[in-house]
Amino acid sequence: MTERIAKILPWLLLLPAVLPLFYIDGLVYPMVSGKTFLLRALGILSLASFSYLILSGRPFFFSRLRSLVAWIPFALLAIAYIASMLGVDFYRSFWSSFERGDGLLSFTVIVGYFYFILLTADRAFLVRLLKTVAVVGTIAALIGFLQWIEYVLGASIPFLPPSGDRVGGPLGNAAFFAAYLGLTAFATLASAKEWRNELWRKILPYAVAFQIVVAGLTATRGTALALAFALALWLVYTAWRSSGTARRYATGALIALIIAGAFFIGFRDTLSHSSFEPVRRIASISTSDTTVASRLFIWKNVLEEVRQRPLLGVGAEHVQVLFNRFYDPSKIVEQWFDRTHNAFLDYLAQYGVLGFALYGALILAFLAEALRRMRLGEGLGLPFLLLVIVYIVQNFFVFDTAVTLWLFVALFAALLADRFAESASVSVLKKPLPAVGIGAALLLLVLLVPAVWTPLRANLLFVEGYLYHVSDINRSIAALEKGLSLGTYADIEYGYNAYNMYTKDQLPLLHDAARVAAYEYALSILSRNLERYPYDGQTATYLAHVMDSAPPEVTVDETFLRHVLAEAIELSPRRAQPWYMEANISLRKADAFPPRSPERARHFREAVRVFEAYAAMEPTPVARYALSNLYIALDDPASAKRWADEGLSLYREADVSAAEPAVKYYIYVEDYANAARFLRDLVADDPTDYDLRYDLAKTLLLSGQRAAAVTVVEKLRKDAPGFIEQDPAFLQALGI
Repeated sequence: MTERIAKILPWLLLLPAVLPLFYIDGLVYPMVSGKTFLLRALGILSLASFSYLILSGRPFFFSRLRSLVAWIPFALLAIAYIASMLGVDFYRSFWSSFERGDGLLSFTVIVGYFYFILLTADRAFLVRLLKTVAVVGTIAALIGFLQWIEYVLGASIPFLPPSGDRVGGPLGNAAFFAAYLGLTAFATLASAKEWRNELWRKILPYAVAFQIVVAGLTATRGTALALAFALALWLVYTAWRSSGTARRYATGALIALIIAGAFFIGFRDTLSHSSFEPVRRIASISTSDTTVASRLFIWKNVLEEVRQRPLLGVGAEHVQVLFNRFYDPSKIVEQWFDRTHNAFLDYLAQYGVLGFALYGALILAFLAEALRRMRLGEGLGLPFLLLVIVYIVQNFFVFDTAVTLWLFVALFAALLADRFAESASVSVLKKPLPAVGIGAALLLLVLLVPAVWTPLRANLLFVEGYLYHVSDINRSIAALEKGLSLGTYADIEYGYNAYNMYTKDQLPLLHDAARVAAYEYALSILSRNLERYPYDGQTATYLAHVMDSAPPEVTVDETFLRHVLAEAIELSPRRAQPWYMEANISLRKADAFPPRSPERARHFREAVRVFEAYAAMEPTPVARYALSNLYIALDDPASAKRWADEGLSLYREADVSAAEPAVKYYIYVEDYANAARFLRDLVADDPTDYDLRYDLAKTLLLSGQRAAAVTVVEKLRKDAPGFIEQDPAFLQALGI
């Protein structure tokens, strides 16, 4: 039995390299959560096998632990645990979520793999690992390439994971896929000389090029920059150190790369409008680009937040807490962020300067090992140097997933094991205890239940609840409640998705008792989650929105709603939604009174105070146009104009939430030119709304822009025959 398990263990250590090809349909986040469950399961199986072998007297290479480099991953893991224990919420830090699965549990498994490989591996394991990564990376690239073909041709290829203009391969996310291929391409290059078959040796360079091309098709700018930098470095090194044909080819390729770069920079404005998404995205890189501006805003403010807890940070999985504190809708488009999109800042924010330093030390140790092998003239040196460089550069713009972090750590461990291949193997026990080993292994296998089986069931039950959330509300709620009763970390994502199901689908599509049941379920789980996770601004905001959108048959507890709104505002002060929902409480009360009544005016003024408090803090046009309409209702046109003028000066790009109240105001004051301007933005946002296009045509005519109105009407006639003919008087006014 001992020999059998000893033969199985190396394959258990190798299997995570195959995980990128696996995804399990029928799960929440099928491209990520299935991989996370399998990684945890393999980690527990490896731990059980390793423990049994140790207690059975099997010798391992414990002398390799004498190197200080070998202790870096352990020190980083220890700091991660300490930071999380002293941070916001250790429970969330440990378990993470279905969407990411990157919490301490997965990190522990990955660090465990580092030591399993270091203590057991030999040169043969390194070769098998490189070959496996080469094959899996090439297959993954082929899947991504077929996705791109599918998108370009508008065809449907069976069994392919869904994708769009940015291919996500079997990882489901373009950035994750690009980061993975950025590593596998150079691991594939490192494996080239390890293949005995001459045909495979000839194929491998093409496989490397293919993976790099598919990484480009993901249109992930961080990886594109990393690969371009690595390629330039590779060519410079080859041109400098090689001779003969290799030097000439490298020099020519380097000159071509420089010319191509100059051409790209010279025609960047033109290329930024290219229909080819990878070219368009790379050419559009600038500080004014929405995505780039968002990243810079986050990086700047995260650094300021880190100063408050510089030593140990806020703990794993709590970047969102920091983001909510400095979120500013006038500076960033995205609503929610749980990562900084910079792996180094993620470590700094979560684990403080100690975690950041150890993460940097891990990377530098890998870099030093690659340079050492280059100095010794080993063929593995240059490919691994380029791999580490790509990892460093792209991690300034993306963040690690379990797949890429495992691959990076496993390759480093295998390299160290190969370096210390001559070390002696020893047994830690003088007398083998196989019976104790079996007992220990069985106890460790029990961990599969809480770590894998139970959350997997919760994931599947949520999918069942989602599938029936409109067609059979009772079955949906029963499945969701059963999933929650398992007591897993899925509860917070159940809450997020309950909010989305209710506000997007159940509220508009369900009626009467079914809609009330859906509301009560969403209210219940979000209320429980806010009590369990009082630091989560997203839960607080979602709960308030659900209560604000209650069916008319339901009486909302105003005291509780105000309490939730106060928490949401405290957790994310500049977020607009809680302020607007607080104003809505007064506006709903005002609707119960007749126009121009003192009671109605009193409630309007309460809403004005809320909007003015938010407007004083946040320079966005939305609150200002809301105020202009409220002052119109209060018969104060001067104040209404003052706020509308401020809103107009702040309106620099299309914003539907600001355009809607702006149109209402400008139509009321008969400023049809400005009304038409904002209606254009609303139409651009939803060109299928024919009523909006009809209103745009009317305001254009009223503002004296008859030709523009005719153009809108003619287009409307083509898109919706017979629609505009319902108003013959308007057509007559247009003269058509």
